[in-house]
Amino acid sequence: MQITTRILAAQPFLAGLSEPQLGVLANNSMPAAFEADQFIFFEGDPANRFYLILEGEIVLEAPIDEGGFRKGAVPIETIGAGSVLGWSWLFPPYYWHFDARAITPVKAIFFYGTTLREQCERDHDLGYELMRRLSEVVIKRLQMTRVQILKPDTKPTLAT
Repeated sequence: MQITTRILAAQPFLAGLSEPQLGVLANNSMPAAFEADQFIFFEGDPANRFYLILEGEIVLEAPIDEGGFRKGAVPIETIGAGSVLGWSWLFPPYYWHFDARAITPVKAIFFYGTTLREQCERDHDLGYELMRRLSEVVIKRLQMTRVQILKPDTKPTLAT
């Protein structure tokens, strides 16, 4: 599948962007797929990309480490079709803040974040739009994290 401006314009996260802005995004994207239980990224790794989810479900998890070993994870949020995954590529220091793992098979659009940051420096209108939209995602994820931390019945997922 080739990523076109038409495909991108149909995504809720990108609705209302101009044709040239969608063209920049299309030129910095490619299809991506993940199998069930496949990790997409890990907390602390360099963040250089983001995804728009077309199909499937992904869980964002806060890992629990003891003595340098992963002992499990606390689920923060489950996201699916129409959602954006990954905001850390846009905000220094450019490291992931959660783990992301496919729950079901996932089809997505992969965006090269490093290159897009450079494009945003050149095109401040595009930069503003992406910053505004991703800031909404950040706020939502922080609120979901707060809710999970305050829930007394939240049980960690055991590492396998």
